[in-house]
Amino acid sequence: MEGGEIYIEIAARQLSKKGESICGDVFLSRKIQEENRVITVLSDGLGSGVKANVLATLTATMGLNFTVERYPHELTARTILDTLPVDRARKISYATFTIVDSDADGETRIVNFDNPAPLIIRNRKLLKPDRKRLVIDKKAGNERELEYSTFNARREDRIVLVTDGVSQSGIGTAMYPFGWDVPDIGGWICGVLEQEPGISAADLSGRLVERAHANDIFSARDDASCVVIYFRRPRKLLLCSGPPYHNADDTRLAKIVESFAGQKVLCGGTTAEIVARETQQEVEVSLDSMSDGIPPASQMKGVDLVTEGVLTLGRVSARLEEGVNTPVRGKDAASALLNLLLNNDQIFLLAGTRINEAHQDPSLPVELEIRRNVVKKIRRLLENKYLKEVHLDFI
Repeated sequence: MEGGEIYIEIAARQLSKKGESICGDVFLSRKIQEENRVITVLSDGLGSGVKANVLATLTATMGLNFTVERYPHELTARTILDTLPVDRARKISYATFTIVDSDADGETRIVNFDNPAPLIIRNRKLLKPDRKRLVIDKKAGNERELEYSTFNARREDRIVLVTDGVSQSGIGTAMYPFGWDVPDIGGWICGVLEQEPGISAADLSGRLVERAHANDIFSARDDASCVVIYFRRPRKLLLCSGPPYHNADDTRLAKIVESFAGQKVLCGGTTAEIVARETQQEVEVSLDSMSDGIPPASQMKGVDLVTEGVLTLGRVSARLEEGVNTPVRGKDAASALLNLLLNNDQIFLLAGTRINEAHQDPSLPVELEIRRNVVKKIRRLLENKYLKEVHLDFI
């Protein structure tokens, strides 16, 4: 991949049509760890509400699964069109879709069917790769084309996908009589990047949908969705929890923490004591982070966060499973740790394997799993639900 080590950050923001509680657009993304591929699909179901959501969910799921198996673009589109039910009013059976498939070497394939054209932005300018077209529905008066392109992604490139709820926002107004067309959207994005070149995918997608909502005078005429795919330098976090199995490895643990190039978290009083002793630092408790059921965080020079161990990790695991977005609200230690985990891309978990006798007390709640099991669960959630790259080692 051009530009050195790159992490792919993906985020989406969606807004339902006024009067609808369910969005008719569907966004899906999957990271295939063994192939180091990331696949993203955005689908817009015909109409709005539950029916549109069902059509879009079916389309997005099929598009994602076929792309994972590297099915040809034409076969994917034809299968989707043949599978979807026919709309009685309009006599057509389809939902639109855009698929983005990026490999480890940066080769990125974009397939678009009836959605607004994807925007590729490099150096705050629109990049226009060669696009090929293929007619997949030749019915008289109802020809539909599949458009696809390939390019090599570089660091700081962005791909922006929108549904027509964004591109048609403001239609009929004095400012946008024909809607907020794709070139204007691209110009607006480039303007934002001029002011904030490092803006996250989540912030950019949210801001773009908010602008589309404003174009409609805050009364959405259609479901509006934006997906931003941001190729950037990875942010790294080291989380150490638990003392090493052998006392002789205490020094090695401290050296790993000292030499790590990224943010650092210590979970557990014994873990913090070992690192503090080996690095000749002091641990100071922060009473500002007091919270019901969660011990307060502490501070240590050279470490971004110091927390209690199993209780805090158990709360983090539960909240990850429930679903949480940044910024995580709350001043407690678990919220602080969640913010660090979600704002970093490559998470390095180092779990000590020395048994802590306190955690074997049968009178403690069942939820207090042994540390290594909690850490394994956090790893699984971060990988599968939050698309993080997670490395787990034991010491």
